[in-house]
Amino acid sequence: MDIELNEDQTMLQDMTRRFLEDRSPIGALRKQVNAGEGFDREVWKEGAELGWIALFVPEENGGIAESAGGVADAAVVAEELGRVVFSGPFLSTCAVAQAIALSGSPEQREAHLPGLAAGETLAAWCLSGRGPMAGMEAGAITAKASGNGFEISGSAAFVQDAADADLLLVTASDGDGISQFVIPADSAGVSIEAMDALDLGRRLHVVKFDGVKAEADALLGEAGKAADALEKQLQTVWALQCAETVGVTDRTFEFTLEWVNDRYAFGRQIGSYQGLKHRLARHCGHLEGAKAAAAYAAKAVQNGDPDAAIAVSVAKSHCGRMATEIIRDCLQMHGGIGLTWEHDIHLYLRRAVSNEQLWGSPAAHHERLCQLAGV
Repeated sequence: MDIELNEDQTMLQDMTRRFLEDRSPIGALRKQVNAGEGFDREVWKEGAELGWIALFVPEENGGIAESAGGVADAAVVAEELGRVVFSGPFLSTCAVAQAIALSGSPEQREAHLPGLAAGETLAAWCLSGRGPMAGMEAGAITAKASGNGFEISGSAAFVQDAADADLLLVTASDGDGISQFVIPADSAGVSIEAMDALDLGRRLHVVKFDGVKAEADALLGEAGKAADALEKQLQTVWALQCAETVGVTDRTFEFTLEWVNDRYAFGRQIGSYQGLKHRLARHCGHLEGAKAAAAYAAKAVQNGDPDAAIAVSVAKSHCGRMATEIIRDCLQMHGGIGLTWEHDIHLYLRRAVSNEQLWGSPAAHHERLCQLAGV
């Protein structure tokens, strides 16, 4: 498989990078943190107007899915978002838009997709609880038939930007299988609690459902038959998160190389010392491997390849582990300044460490690979 960017993807990369450098550089995140604010909704809307979410939305609903590269193109955007540690709910919104586009009724697609594509509607995905398989499977939320609809109970953890969401995608076990629902975030019985998050640019929440009533028209697809859709959504999120992690690591490696070539000790650039050269060379090799794994995973998911499930778990485990290893050592190469609040490297490290654990840790994906291999 060719993992190089095509001409359209190169243009998308350049456009996204210029936009983010202008409207949401790393300094913008620091200002948000200092002010105690979440992500900038105006910047999010402007980004959506560039087609970030529209990549998953059919043209009849205001998107560009038919002419775009779906997951592969979204991965290009995700990598650029990683380079500035972007704080908007990109991964979860892409998953929700994809779920509605693939499984929703014409009425559901018309009601929700135009707003998502335009950045006017914010969505969050409520999937699983706090256990070791959080972000990898459903099970913490249940749904049972009640009258003409369903009653939803349980809780979901690590839900990004749930407090700002207009729409919730709820993945629930119904006794016979997996069902998914799209409900308003202000539905009676829904409560949202903030979680402590290591990543300063990502707000996480626990969303609790206390007998929430969902009408029959809130159900996405058929009841109990959403397992295949769930797998597709998870593969998409994993592929996009890997691309974001690559962007985080690549940018950190770039400014670390600049630092070791600018910083002098004992009359020489510290990057000229063999001890650092060997470490940087090893990190470069691991980073290139992560780039290849993430790019392959995104294209495999987009094309629906038979090995897509394996590709995303390989990428997720490799990118997560290598990113934190590389960035931690880059921090050490910065010396004392790397340990200060004023230097940006801790923002990148926080995102990398969070990404390593969210949506399944490397160990959890190793277990998934064993299961896929029948071990």
